Amino acid sequence: MADIIREELEIAGKKMILETGKLAKQAHGAVTVTYGETVVLTTVVASKEPKENADFFPLSVEYREKFYAAGKIPGGFFRREGKQREKEILTSRLIDRPIRPLFPEGFFHEVQLVATVISADKINDPDVLAIIGASAALDISDIPFDGPVAGIRIAKVEDKLLVNPTAEQIEHSKLNVIIVGTDKAITMIEGECKEVSEQEMIDVLVFAHEEIKRICTFLKKFRAKCGKPKRQVVLYVVDAGIKTKVNSLAKEAMNKALTIADKTKRQEELQGIRKDVLAKMEVELGETFAKKAKDVKMVLEEIEMLLIREKINKESIRPDGRKFDEIRLITCETGLLPRTHGSGLFTRGQTQALVVVTLGSEKDAQMLDDLEGISDKYYMLQYNFPPFSVGEVKPMRGPGRREIGHGVLAERAIKFVIPEREDFPYTIQVVSDILESNGSSSMATVCGATLALMDAGVPIKKPVAGIAMGLIKEGDNFIILTDIQGAEDHFGDMDFKIAGTKDGITAIQMDIKINGVSVEIMTQALQKAKAARLFILDRMNETISTPRTEMSPYAPKMTLLTISKEKIRDLIGPGGKNIKRIIEETGAMIDIEQDGTVRIFAENEGVMKTTIDKIKGMTAEAEIGVTYTGRVTKIIDGTGAIVEVIPGEEGLCHISEIAEERVNEIRDFVKEGDEFTVKVMGIEEKMGKKRIKLSHKQVLRDQKAK
Repeated sequence: MADIIREELEIAGKKMILETGKLAKQAHGAVTVTYGETVVLTTVVASKEPKENADFFPLSVEYREKFYAAGKIPGGFFRREGKQREKEILTSRLIDRPIRPLFPEGFFHEVQLVATVISADKINDPDVLAIIGASAALDISDIPFDGPVAGIRIAKVEDKLLVNPTAEQIEHSKLNVIIVGTDKAITMIEGECKEVSEQEMIDVLVFAHEEIKRICTFLKKFRAKCGKPKRQVVLYVVDAGIKTKVNSLAKEAMNKALTIADKTKRQEELQGIRKDVLAKMEVELGETFAKKAKDVKMVLEEIEMLLIREKINKESIRPDGRKFDEIRLITCETGLLPRTHGSGLFTRGQTQALVVVTLGSEKDAQMLDDLEGISDKYYMLQYNFPPFSVGEVKPMRGPGRREIGHGVLAERAIKFVIPEREDFPYTIQVVSDILESNGSSSMATVCGATLALMDAGVPIKKPVAGIAMGLIKEGDNFIILTDIQGAEDHFGDMDFKIAGTKDGITAIQMDIKINGVSVEIMTQALQKAKAARLFILDRMNETISTPRTEMSPYAPKMTLLTISKEKIRDLIGPGGKNIKRIIEETGAMIDIEQDGTVRIFAENEGVMKTTIDKIKGMTAEAEIGVTYTGRVTKIIDGTGAIVEVIPGEEGLCHISEIAEERVNEIRDFVKEGDEFTVKVMGIEEKMGKKRIKLSHKQVLRDQKAK
């Protein structure tokens, strides 16, 4: 049996333990990361040969949380782990994004990294452990990798920054941010905040990087102790002759095409150039073209990238002719869909988001079944990216990882301004359909969601806007770009998305294609992003600045009633008979809470009134001095008649109170099943039971008095 290697590092007062040599020994790298009682097994395997005809790095990352890790049995018919849940997809992206740039260029071997949560204490989140485990597994494997890279989570509670906070500490935190980096620079940021200032965010990043450097030093020590020699691989290099020939055929034409500001026209021109070059190279290469077509396409993409970067660096010209800090033309519209509860259309240049808000009852909440347990989600934002938005034809299946990731980023950006359920007890669903895209569609979603929420009458605390910042870096020189479009994202070095209100940041995400960015770059990017965010908020406020005071006539009406706890059983009825009948008769949705709060959601005011009347009729309590027409449920000879004055409440009309004259035989005046009008003369509580005294004689006297 191979030696088991184990190393420990204290992080935030707890031991983080790395171990290899015990589990998954046939993987090319396998490490378990333990923190508290949370354990993540991370494995990595690379194919022996490059993937045939690959023109990109074929890396796949899978993060899985086993239900058994928290002592749970999966739900569903099969009681088996199913497809990835949202949290697993998001964490897979968290691992993938910072490690992908650290593989060598031209490395086309398939690499599969699998992180599996095998023990979860529900206190320490396994996601950052999976990032560290991924780096450690790659570091000690024979796979080429320019690591290590480490990730930590930062919270801020009572102005104190906390490393890898517990779930409880995150609940009370001003921010929840995951930061990943090498010992030289930060490489990824992902998180949500409660209106954090730009300077506060810089302080967080500086603080986090010090801890990241310490963990990276530890990972190097672990690698030195058990790492394998890196395999000798031949990195793919484009044929030099093909590169020269393609440059001579395409460079001048592509340089001219890149001066076209309109994305669609520019892409059409570039596509024509590509087709022309491929046709000429097919003639040039003859029978070898099939094998060399990949080289031609790679050179064409490299020419486009170098030309775009050169124009920005040397000529200060962006693909659409804007200045570096200039934002594309913005138009906003609300209320454009007549039957929806709220709608907003946000267009920035050639990026357009149609966002729709739907309001529902408590029963419309999304049920989450995670390691932490079952919970309900009352606010959700979903992002869709149909192929027509970029003029393509593709199969439309379920949402991909990118769509889920973009949706959650926008959801986090808006989350802070969503009203508390006590103030607005609706379930809120926001759906963003991207109708046109040329970069930064997730931030357009944030802006569109704000418009739609205000149009729906949701009392959000403040409007939120988002912007995407880019970077072109050559050596020590760098240029920061505001409101990046597709080409600048694709060929640039950074995609830095910042969303927030006028008073601070609510969501942040940064990905880079280089080895890291400095604090100076991030500081400038954050400051420029703030200026852009305030500009966009001003444009949005020109269309709608506060939530509408009246909701759509098609939105469900909501009313709260309070009934006695003792009446809950009467309202529900045996087996839910009573409440089901009301729902069937009215079509309303009714939620009953244990404290007697009844929340009613109705289609319109008429349905609401009918529902309220039925509920009050079932839950009303008899009042002294009030006259009721009830039903006689029982005759007690010589004593009186039992009358149900309201559903569930009965009283005794004594024989002396049945008529003004003397009554000898009760059934001569009233029988079981008869309707009988009585007045409540008194209510007493004895031995925990309510006793209601009724009188028909007093009703007769009242009638005479009129």
